Amino acid sequence: SGTLSAFATIYREEGVLGFFAGLIPRLLGDILSLWLCNMLAYLINTYALENGGTGRAPFWGGSAAPWGLKVPFLLPQLSTMAEMKSYSQAVTGFFASMLTYPFVLVSNLMAVNNCGLAGGLLPYAPSYSSWLDCWSQLHREGNMSRGNSLFFRKVPAGKRYVWE
Repeated sequence: SGTLSAFATIYREEGVLGFFAGLIPRLLGDILSLWLCNMLAYLINTYALENGGTGRAPFWGGSAAPWGLKVPFLLPQLSTMAEMKSYSQAVTGFFASMLTYPFVLVSNLMAVNNCGLAGGLLPYAPSYSSWLDCWSQLHREGNMSRGNSLFFRKVPAGKRYVWE
Protein backbone atom coordinates (compact mmCIF):
# COMPACT_ATOMS: atom_id res chain seq x y z
CA SER A 1 0.00 0.00 0.00
CA GLY A 2 2.74 2.42 -0.95
CA THR A 3 4.99 3.44 -3.77
CA LEU A 4 6.72 0.08 -3.99
CA SER A 5 3.43 -1.78 -4.27
CA ALA A 6 2.38 0.61 -7.07
CA PHE A 7 5.59 -0.19 -8.94
CA ALA A 8 4.98 -3.91 -8.38
CA THR A 9 1.40 -3.62 -9.69
CA ILE A 10 2.53 -1.78 -12.84
CA TYR A 11 5.23 -4.37 -13.48
CA ARG A 12 2.87 -7.30 -12.83
CA GLU A 13 0.03 -5.97 -15.02
CA GLU A 14 1.89 -4.29 -17.88
CA GLY A 15 5.51 -5.36 -17.67
CA VAL A 16 8.48 -3.07 -18.12
CA LEU A 17 6.76 -1.10 -20.90
CA GLY A 18 4.10 0.02 -18.42
CA PHE A 19 6.64 2.38 -16.88
CA PHE A 20 7.10 4.10 -20.24
CA ALA A 21 3.47 4.58 -21.33
CA GLY A 22 3.19 7.84 -23.27
CA LEU A 23 6.95 8.35 -23.47
CA ILE A 24 7.24 8.49 -27.28
CA PRO A 25 4.78 11.37 -27.85
CA ARG A 26 6.27 13.23 -24.87
CA LEU A 27 9.80 12.93 -26.27
CA LEU A 28 8.66 13.93 -29.77
CA GLY A 29 6.82 16.95 -28.37
CA ASP A 30 9.75 18.02 -26.21
CA ILE A 31 12.26 17.69 -29.05
CA LEU A 32 9.99 19.59 -31.42
CA SER A 33 9.35 22.26 -28.79
CA LEU A 34 13.06 22.76 -28.14
CA TRP A 35 13.80 22.94 -31.85
CA LEU A 36 10.99 25.43 -32.51
CA CYS A 37 11.86 27.59 -29.52
CA ASN A 38 15.55 27.81 -30.36
CA MET A 39 15.00 28.27 -34.10
CA LEU A 40 12.46 31.07 -33.63
CA ALA A 41 14.57 32.78 -30.96
CA TYR A 42 17.62 32.61 -33.23
CA LEU A 43 15.68 34.07 -36.17
CA ILE A 44 14.23 36.86 -34.06
CA ASN A 45 17.52 37.68 -32.36
CA THR A 46 19.54 37.55 -35.56
CA TYR A 47 17.26 39.10 -38.15
CA ALA A 48 14.67 41.14 -36.26
CA LEU A 49 16.70 42.56 -33.38
CA GLU A 50 20.14 42.88 -34.94
CA ASN A 51 19.01 42.79 -38.59
CA GLY A 52 21.71 40.33 -39.54
CA GLY A 53 24.56 42.45 -38.18
CA THR A 54 24.23 45.12 -40.91
CA GLY A 55 24.00 47.96 -38.42
CA ARG A 56 20.66 49.09 -39.83
CA ALA A 57 17.60 49.57 -37.67
CA PRO A 58 15.28 46.60 -37.18
CA PHE A 59 12.82 45.86 -39.98
CA TRP A 60 9.81 47.26 -38.11
CA GLY A 61 10.86 50.88 -38.52
CA GLY A 62 12.92 53.57 -36.86
CA SER A 63 14.91 56.42 -38.30
CA ALA A 64 17.01 54.22 -40.58
CA ALA A 65 14.42 51.88 -42.03
CA PRO A 66 15.76 49.96 -45.05
CA TRP A 67 13.32 51.64 -47.46
CA GLY A 68 14.23 55.17 -46.24
CA LEU A 69 10.93 55.99 -44.54
CA LYS A 70 10.61 57.30 -41.04
CA VAL A 71 8.28 54.87 -39.26
CA PRO A 72 7.65 54.95 -35.52
CA PHE A 73 8.68 51.90 -33.55
CA LEU A 74 5.93 49.38 -32.93
CA LEU A 75 7.68 47.83 -29.94
CA PRO A 76 8.31 49.71 -26.70
CA GLN A 77 11.85 50.88 -26.10
CA LEU A 78 13.78 48.52 -23.85
CA SER A 79 16.93 49.40 -22.01
CA THR A 80 19.20 46.80 -23.56
CA MET A 81 19.37 44.36 -26.41
CA ALA A 82 19.88 41.57 -23.87
CA GLU A 83 16.46 42.29 -22.37
CA MET A 84 14.82 42.10 -25.77
CA LYS A 85 16.58 38.81 -26.46
CA SER A 86 15.38 37.34 -23.16
CA TYR A 87 11.83 38.42 -23.98
CA SER A 88 12.08 36.82 -27.40
CA GLN A 89 13.17 33.54 -25.77
CA ALA A 90 10.14 33.63 -23.45
CA VAL A 91 7.71 34.44 -26.25
CA THR A 92 9.06 31.73 -28.53
CA GLY A 93 8.91 29.24 -25.66
CA PHE A 94 5.25 30.07 -25.13
CA PHE A 95 4.54 29.79 -28.87
CA ALA A 96 6.38 26.46 -29.15
CA SER A 97 4.49 25.02 -26.17
CA MET A 98 1.19 26.02 -27.78
CA LEU A 99 2.11 24.24 -31.00
CA THR A 100 3.33 21.06 -29.30
CA TYR A 101 0.47 20.77 -26.80
CA PRO A 102 -1.16 17.87 -28.72
CA PHE A 103 1.91 15.72 -27.97
CA VAL A 104 1.56 16.46 -24.24
CA LEU A 105 -2.15 15.65 -24.38
CA VAL A 106 -1.58 12.31 -26.12
CA SER A 107 1.21 11.45 -23.69
CA ASN A 108 -1.00 12.12 -20.68
CA LEU A 109 -3.90 10.15 -22.15
CA MET A 110 -1.65 7.20 -22.90
CA ALA A 111 -0.26 7.28 -19.35
CA VAL A 112 -3.76 6.70 -17.92
CA ASN A 113 -5.00 4.44 -20.73
CA ASN A 114 -6.37 1.24 -19.12
CA CYS A 115 -4.42 1.94 -15.93
CA GLY A 116 -7.14 0.78 -13.56
CA LEU A 117 -8.29 4.25 -12.52
CA ALA A 118 -11.90 5.12 -13.29
CA GLY A 119 -10.82 8.10 -15.43
CA GLY A 120 -8.75 5.84 -17.67
CA LEU A 121 -11.48 3.25 -18.34
CA LEU A 122 -14.76 3.14 -20.22
CA PRO A 123 -17.18 5.01 -20.20
CA TYR A 124 -15.01 7.99 -19.18
CA ALA A 125 -12.15 7.38 -21.60
CA PRO A 126 -11.83 5.20 -24.68
CA SER A 127 -9.23 2.48 -24.88
CA TYR A 128 -6.35 3.12 -27.28
CA SER A 129 -4.13 0.49 -28.87
CA SER A 130 -1.22 2.90 -29.44
CA TRP A 131 -0.41 6.58 -29.19
CA LEU A 132 -1.03 6.92 -32.94
CA ASP A 133 -4.54 5.53 -32.42
CA CYS A 134 -5.08 8.09 -29.65
CA TRP A 135 -3.74 10.89 -31.88
CA SER A 136 -5.96 9.95 -34.82
CA GLN A 137 -9.11 9.70 -32.69
CA LEU A 138 -8.48 13.07 -31.03
CA HIS A 139 -7.82 14.62 -34.42
CA ARG A 140 -10.95 13.07 -35.92
CA GLU A 141 -13.09 14.43 -33.05
CA GLY A 142 -11.47 17.88 -33.11
CA ASN A 143 -10.10 17.47 -29.58
CA MET A 144 -6.39 18.07 -30.22
CA SER A 145 -6.38 21.22 -28.12
CA ARG A 146 -8.78 20.17 -25.37
CA GLY A 147 -7.62 21.47 -22.02
CA ASN A 148 -5.09 23.81 -23.64
CA SER A 149 -6.65 27.03 -22.37
CA LEU A 150 -7.54 27.79 -18.78
CA PHE A 151 -10.12 30.47 -19.58
CA PHE A 152 -11.40 29.72 -23.09
CA ARG A 153 -12.78 26.18 -22.93
CA LYS A 154 -14.52 24.68 -25.90
CA VAL A 155 -16.72 21.62 -26.16
CA PRO A 156 -17.21 20.03 -29.58
CA ALA A 157 -20.77 20.22 -30.89
CA GLY A 158 -22.92 17.34 -29.71
CA LYS A 159 -20.43 16.18 -27.06
CA ARG A 160 -21.56 15.73 -23.45
CA TYR A 161 -19.05 15.31 -20.65
CA VAL A 162 -21.49 15.14 -17.74
CA TRP A 163 -23.58 12.05 -17.04
CA GLU A 164 -26.67 12.08 -14.89
